[in-house]
Amino acid sequence: VQLQASGGGLVQAGDSLRLSCEASGIPFSVYAMAWFRQVPGKEREFVATISWNGGNTFYGDSVKGRFTISRDNARNTVYLQMSSLKPEDTAIYYCAADLTTIQYPSVRPHEYDHFGQGTLVTVSS
Repeated sequence: VQLQASGGGLVQAGDSLRLSCEASGIPFSVYAMAWFRQVPGKEREFVATISWNGGNTFYGDSVKGRFTISRDNARNTVYLQMSSLKPEDTAIYYCAADLTTIQYPSVRPHEYDHFGQGTLVTVSS
């Protein structure tokens, strides 16, 4: 199983960035997908999740209205479109996969089966 995240980088406050996460080794279309982020020394924070068919999405309070999660099951890829970025969005962003077809996936990282290696997003003020 591999979850390959990409798209991170250094941007300025107010900019936009799109992260991608391509999955391999799993039947992607029956997995809920999520993005979490983590700053060194702090707990992993829930960012967004999307159900297996894309029918339901849910966001953490700190990103609601600024970030959008989407998926392309034909490409085995989940995306995170980030806009109006703030310095406090600086973190390593991880994608995660949970084998479930429930309509409202978990926001708890320990309930996810697989995590990717992460991609660093740095937002300068």
